[in-house]
Amino acid sequence: MPEAEQLVNSIRAKGARLVIPGLVDLSDLAAAADGVTKIVLESVQELLLKMALHMARDDYETRRERQRQGVQLAKTAGKYTGRIADSTIHQRIVALRSAGQTIKRTAELAGCSPSQVKRVWAMHLKAKG
Repeated sequence: MPEAEQLVNSIRAKGARLVIPGLVDLSDLAAAADGVTKIVLESVQELLLKMALHMARDDYETRRERQRQGVQLAKTAGKYTGRIADSTIHQRIVALRSAGQTIKRTAELAGCSPSQVKRVWAMHLKAKG
């Protein structure tokens, strides 16, 4: 909730507003209103924006959970084995590390992340001895 409020505040500070097609734009009404009416309309506009943020977050979480469940089912059925390793990059990483390159420099030269260099190098050392 605090992150949503920060996002709402930053959106409002930039002058953005939530407009729902087919409905009255509360921002226009709030701009024309004064006093309590203006405060109420601005509050309702902020509430709508927060609800939209929460709905988007809930949808994102639901999709991630369903994806995780699908992957788990596929693994159980033996249909999911993950991504196929790029043996060319693995060989390049091993060659560069064997030549004394640092993890960072190896990642730059191999075109991958330092974490991948560490992972591939650890697998190589484990297989080697």
